[in-house]
Amino acid sequence: MAKISASQVKELRDTTGVGMMDAKKALVATEGDTAKAIDFLREKGMAKAAKKSGNVAAEGLANVLVSGNSAVILEVNAETDFVAQNEKFQNLVKHIGEVLLENKPADLEAALAVKTDKDTLNDELVEATQVIGEKISLRRFQIVEKEDNDNFGAYLHMGGEIATLTVVEGADAETAKDVAMHVAAINPQFVNRDEVPADQVAHEKEVLTEEAKNEGKPEKIIEKMVTGRLNKYFAEITLEDQDFVKDSDQTVAKYVASKNGKVKSFIRYEVGEGMEKKQDDFAADVMNQVK
Repeated sequence: MAKISASQVKELRDTTGVGMMDAKKALVATEGDTAKAIDFLREKGMAKAAKKSGNVAAEGLANVLVSGNSAVILEVNAETDFVAQNEKFQNLVKHIGEVLLENKPADLEAALAVKTDKDTLNDELVEATQVIGEKISLRRFQIVEKEDNDNFGAYLHMGGEIATLTVVEGADAETAKDVAMHVAAINPQFVNRDEVPADQVAHEKEVLTEEAKNEGKPEKIIEKMVTGRLNKYFAEITLEDQDFVKDSDQTVAKYVASKNGKVKSFIRYEVGEGMEKKQDDFAADVMNQVK
């Protein structure tokens, strides 16, 4: 077998845009012949898919699948929101979730390397890019396990624009889903006050104290004011302290407790959050069409 150098792999990657492992595999298959390796990648549709690798894939779908005491929440991206209405893409997202739930990979790299009927999950994404005509990528996922006494709550907003997964100790599945709906709507940052980092609480308390001083409040009531405002702050960022979206007369914690339960965890995925989305220049697009 020909010895494949790092420089050869880099050259092939720069030429085709494929990943390191795919470039190395192509070079091994062609005995180190770069020209044949490019043909090899083209024949498998990978080089063509690579041309789309520079595109921004910040649309797509999030999903949640549950099986017994295991669940997975995932986000699969594409370039435009139209693809979310594509049945092939929707089926792909569900299929990826099933693969993840069955194999439970430790991270994204391991997930892409999972063996499937079409070699690996990464190969399936490459093929999907060819078929659908947009860059398709698995952005993130998380496997969640629960105890027998726990309940999963799964909720999809707008068919997958937002996906939430909750674990509630005790109570029932309906309660867990209600909490999942609340998480989708209100977007808390933490389950409860204990999860808020101490330095974050200290910083907020310092800001609130200075705010009260600047308002000219007497020193003896500043502490009470800060405590009250800190409670309001917690009610904004912690799930348990938030007013329940379906009944604002009680907090989420009180609602779940009334069902003999307690929230253990939640995950919320909103498609494209934190990603820089492509801003289309409509005028430029029109001019390009008439050139």
